[in-house]
Amino acid sequence: MTRILVTGAAGMVGRALLSEVRDHQLFATDLAPPDPLPEGISFARMDVTGSDPERVIAKVQPDVVVHLASIVTPPKGTGRDFAYNVDVTGTRNVLDACIKHGVRRLVVTSSGAAYGYHADNPVPLQESDPVRGNPEFPYSDHKRQVEEMLAEARKTAPQLEQVILRVGTVLGAGTENQITALFHKNRLLAIRGSESPFVFIWTRDLVRIIARAATDGPTGIYNVAGDGAMGVTDLARALGKPVLRLPAWILKAALAVARPLGLSQYGPEQVRFLQYRPVLANDALKADFGYTPEMTSAEVFEFWRKQAIT
Repeated sequence: MTRILVTGAAGMVGRALLSEVRDHQLFATDLAPPDPLPEGISFARMDVTGSDPERVIAKVQPDVVVHLASIVTPPKGTGRDFAYNVDVTGTRNVLDACIKHGVRRLVVTSSGAAYGYHADNPVPLQESDPVRGNPEFPYSDHKRQVEEMLAEARKTAPQLEQVILRVGTVLGAGTENQITALFHKNRLLAIRGSESPFVFIWTRDLVRIIARAATDGPTGIYNVAGDGAMGVTDLARALGKPVLRLPAWILKAALAVARPLGLSQYGPEQVRFLQYRPVLANDALKADFGYTPEMTSAEVFEFWRKQAIT
């Protein structure tokens, strides 16, 4: 029986993971308990931005730490500093505590965003391609910094096994976030000349992958996405909605005016998010890690659409 400590356990993926793992001893940590907290799972409050990781990991003495705590969209009233403290400082605190207290394996959910949104990104991206997260996108930039931190730890603390999962867009029953908000619009926005491809992973597939990574799976870095990708034309067809295709310069100019006026939370840099979306190859996930996602990207999107779009 493996002792597994999970950070960010009250989030969507954390709650699903707690329900998935069997025959191992789980310890859930977050700012508040998951609701519901499955029977037989212990909970400890952990704020990853402070001294809690050192205290809790020292007490629990886990074999494996699954680090899910992260900020995709900062809550209202917070900003980049808050996200940095959770994503980068928090990961540093968890990593240091793992090394100090002899944790055997650390599983970290990174993101395809770590590769960055660049015109010269290979399509699709392989795990050997460099992570070049854009400074103008906090989440992408923070994931790059986290991956650089973990790469250094693989040199200085090789006794700590690592599994790094570069995850695509996660969709499942009840998923709602800044990405799905785009799909609820009356029409989809696209940059002329770009299909803005998305790769999706079903929540259930993701938690099965994390569970394998925390137990009997191999170490390494793996892209996590269903087979295939969906461009804006595919998404619009599935949703039965029109597409507004604008030249990049027009959208940049409009956002440059709208954000200072409080009409949009996004600035002109957001255009790169639509133009150069990273497309993840999942060959290593299937061949080396030993997991083939049950749903393709298109099947994941259709599963989400049927329960989310009314």
